Amino acid sequence: MRLHFSKYEGAGNDFILIDNRMHLVNHQQPQLISKLCDRRFGIGADGIIFLQNKKGFDFEMIYYNADGQSSSMCGNGGRCAVAFAKKLGIIHYQTTFYAVDGSHDATLIEDDQVSLQMIDVHQINAIENAFVLNTGSPHYVLCVDDLAHKDVYVDGRAIRYSPSYAAEGINVNFVENKSDHYFVRTYERGVEDETYACGTGVTAVAIAMAKQNQQRGAIHTKIRVLGGRLDVRFQYDGHAFTHVFLEGPATFVFDGIIDMPS
Repeated sequence: MRLHFSKYEGAGNDFILIDNRMHLVNHQQPQLISKLCDRRFGIGADGIIFLQNKKGFDFEMIYYNADGQSSSMCGNGGRCAVAFAKKLGIIHYQTTFYAVDGSHDATLIEDDQVSLQMIDVHQINAIENAFVLNTGSPHYVLCVDDLAHKDVYVDGRAIRYSPSYAAEGINVNFVENKSDHYFVRTYERGVEDETYACGTGVTAVAIAMAKQNQQRGAIHTKIRVLGGRLDVRFQYDGHAFTHVFLEGPATFVFDGIIDMPS
């Protein structure tokens, strides 16, 4: 079987996207997915996304991490899925689609800029000098100095596999305050390495920093990651973080065909 796919990236967080509306591919094959995501023996990506039909929605996004395991929500992947759906002619500039954490609204602002509504956040836990919260995926947020020289792989992995988080896993975000923006680097579970960007991660950082700084009202946070810039906007009334939007690039890279085992 010859599999047609598209490659997209969102601030350097890269994905294989497959139109599976005809259910031609059985996506419940962890070994196959991890091989496709392998950067030496496959196509290479941080994750893989299957677009399928879903009653009541424009489409459904089914996401797998590079290790082949089904995963929680991926914000950058969600933006890339929207751009892919536009390329397929499924949507125009606005959409409502379904993902593992429920319904998401999104808007294509420019050719490769997508604004994606994330889930509301009602709980954020302060643990020593860090914050733990779920923005569609579980995240650990820790402020540090001199982030450019931090060993994110070693330090992030140590937290991700610590006794508190080893069983379910957690994404680990290191944050440095740069006055007019935050610089963020993330160790992602499932990829088990640092990625160039993490959408749910920068969303978690923006919310955690608003909590730490006791901000209220309409908040706009600028984030810089290794792969570029992302923006997070939300409302905070002191109790819940609502109307949360992640905005950033969702860029087409190339189309391809790969032979699949029959």
